[in-house]
Amino acid sequence: MATEMGRMPFFYNQEGRLVQVDYALQAVSRGSTTLGLKTKDFAVLSSQVKPTRPLMEPAEKVFVVDEHIGATGSGYIGDVTTLLDQLRVAAQRHRLVYDEPIDVGTLSRNLSEYLHEFTMYAVRPFGASVVIAGVDALGVQLIQVDPSGTTFKGSAFAIGQAADEALDTIVKGYRPDLSVEQA
Repeated sequence: MATEMGRMPFFYNQEGRLVQVDYALQAVSRGSTTLGLKTKDFAVLSSQVKPTRPLMEPAEKVFVVDEHIGATGSGYIGDVTTLLDQLRVAAQRHRLVYDEPIDVGTLSRNLSEYLHEFTMYAVRPFGASVVIAGVDALGVQLIQVDPSGTTFKGSAFAIGQAADEALDTIVKGYRPDLSVEQA
């Protein structure tokens, strides 16, 4: 089953990329446009609610993880909600063990490690990327975690179908001192 180069064909392509992770990233790029924006005083999360069938209520897209952290995601909504549940459990576990709220960086590393496990075995990676926003001892934090488990810190993120256009718009008007209305 291994190729002449000793690689499992369902893991790596000829360029050495993880094929299933590439597919998961494609799922994210087909998902709802989802944004995260950080200023010096607050963070904003937003996700497009795609039109649904008549008589169906649209799905919730921005979630509370803990009293100081929120998250949203793009990709397969079932995968997004599973990852958000993972974030909530990690936050609750930390609070029970250490009697203090989890910081945003630790929470994102926990999710990163969880996602990375799904790239090492013959299982499907999650077809979702998550944007986490919160306030901790370091101030306002904004972090994106992609299906490979790669973590990015920044001031603004856009993922999903219209991510490039959304990020272009954010970049044009971004300042670290934006008001809530301007953001």
